[in-house]
Amino acid sequence: MSNAQFEIQLIASLVAIACAIPGTFLVLRKMAMISDAISHAILPGLVIGFFITQDLNSPLLILLAALTGVVTVILVERIQKTGLVKEDTAIGLVFPALFSIGVIMIAKNANDVHLDVDAVLLGELAFAPFDRLIVAGINIGPKSLWIIGTILTITVGLLIAFFKELKVSTFDAGLSASLGFSPVVIHYGLMTMASITTVGAFDAVGAILVVALMIAPAACAYLLTTDLKKMLGLAIVFGVFAAVSGYWVAHWLDASIAGSITTMLGVVFLIVYLFAPNKGLIAVMYREKQQRIEVSLLTFLLHLKNHNEKEERHVNHLNEHINWQKVKSKTVLDLALKNNMILIDDKIVALTDKGDEFTSKAIDYIITNEDAQIEDMKEDFFLFRG
Repeated sequence: MSNAQFEIQLIASLVAIACAIPGTFLVLRKMAMISDAISHAILPGLVIGFFITQDLNSPLLILLAALTGVVTVILVERIQKTGLVKEDTAIGLVFPALFSIGVIMIAKNANDVHLDVDAVLLGELAFAPFDRLIVAGINIGPKSLWIIGTILTITVGLLIAFFKELKVSTFDAGLSASLGFSPVVIHYGLMTMASITTVGAFDAVGAILVVALMIAPAACAYLLTTDLKKMLGLAIVFGVFAAVSGYWVAHWLDASIAGSITTMLGVVFLIVYLFAPNKGLIAVMYREKQQRIEVSLLTFLLHLKNHNEKEERHVNHLNEHINWQKVKSKTVLDLALKNNMILIDDKIVALTDKGDEFTSKAIDYIITNEDAQIEDMKEDFFLFRG
């Protein structure tokens, strides 16, 4: 592995970490797509900064672009608060307008500036090692590495210093205010850091990958845990994994590095989406299937409770009168027997003492609809998923 390859992977990994931290809070605050708006809407800030300084390397570009990102958030929220449109519509109105303003400013005042898809949307990590930072005649590494490294250091420092405030304001803004933490200040502080991170990563990786690295790793982590610290850690791990594996996929296919990293993020999310233990699609489908069986079992037990006639309690009655298929009938009977709810004697089904007590409680719950009762029933009787 060459030095340039190592530097590309290091830059991509640092961008992934820097994006995963604010991205986690954006996902939790249900503001995921605001990162897309910021990543496009910062263009006017970059253009104005260049017009003022005539220097693409000036820190003023980052400051003005970050300010534009905050303005984007403010405009989106103002439009949303009117109640006339929802947040996604407000985002769709604001960021195309600001992005277009930036394009028009370039077209009217900087025709010689090259603006293409690779530069604005995809970025090109392969060129990052060639843009070196020279200090006193000494080459100290890729410029993107230092920019992202500085932003990441600041982000981690702020996360450590204000973790409690961010956590409280994210999950309960009212409690945050009562404790003396201004939710508004924390909110716009988070948006500012998201803007600065977006600007810092914009030149190296482009807008599409910035959005992907902010949202996809955090979304994967969200499906796996409810612990905020674990969620942050998992988001970072997923982001770095996609950054490194995406680079080697691009190397193997001779394709866009940013595009390959984004594709790997999509693959990782798909795997987590399908196989997450609690929130994954397969787990949810399995739970729903189990719940349907439990409802069928409860229906059958209630039927037995209400009928003493042998023909009504015959095993074949499940197929003939309740209109269940044989597979479903056998599943319900096996589950009831497993949990000692019924006895079967000469194909006649009868409730056990446990089954009778459970069914009586179920009837009481149906009549009173008291949540405390159903919780008690689950604790005492609902062994069906064990």
